[in-house]
Amino acid sequence: MATNVINFIDVSLYRKSYKVLENVNFSILPGEFYYLIGKVGSGKTTLIKSMNAEIPIYEGQAEIAGYKLHDLNENDIPYLRRKIGVVFQDFQLLTDRTLYANLEFVLRATGWSSKKNIKERINETLKLVGLKDLSQKKPHELSGGEQQKGVLARAIVNEPEIILADEPTGNLDPNTADEIMNILFNLNRNGKTVIMVTHNYSLMKKFPAKALHIENGTVNEENMMNDLIDFSQIEH
Repeated sequence: MATNVINFIDVSLYRKSYKVLENVNFSILPGEFYYLIGKVGSGKTTLIKSMNAEIPIYEGQAEIAGYKLHDLNENDIPYLRRKIGVVFQDFQLLTDRTLYANLEFVLRATGWSSKKNIKERINETLKLVGLKDLSQKKPHELSGGEQQKGVLARAIVNEPEIILADEPTGNLDPNTADEIMNILFNLNRNGKTVIMVTHNYSLMKKFPAKALHIENGTVNEENMMNDLIDFSQIEH
């Protein structure tokens, strides 16, 4: 039986002294796709950032990719983050370098040294997200949709086990949003665990999966493939 890649047991999360979430319990197997949904301010970003060790866990127990978040040595944080690809709204491309150089920076920072291997991996990743011909463009030379694909490429270039995506289709036109979703689902079909924060419920109907619904300070699991789900009760 597969071991959970993410496991939260009786976790409470705080922003400064304010308790955002309490008694959070859920587990996710390797290769699963989960949406993270709930109203604005409900704690979605807090939860997803706790998984990346940006927000510490002082109450309860949580484990991700084999690392105990509630008992995490500061020296282990960089190694944890190598197993996680993040697409956060405030996590943009470096503006002073090309798309290729953005991805190269990630690989060299995580121990890649062979120029040949780096080039092959970057080209493979850019091809996957549909940006192979734009590798020498800087962010300001890319459209909004291309920039978001670039952020996604940077998140997956180091072949992480887990992808955390906070509103990756926000402010994108429907066609580009569909392209991003197809990339994420393709990664998921190839074994990546994906957790995606979204408010786009029409997109969720189009790309159904399981969901973690944050409501009243805690987390409940739902299956968005269930036609009986009342999306009007999950307003943003």
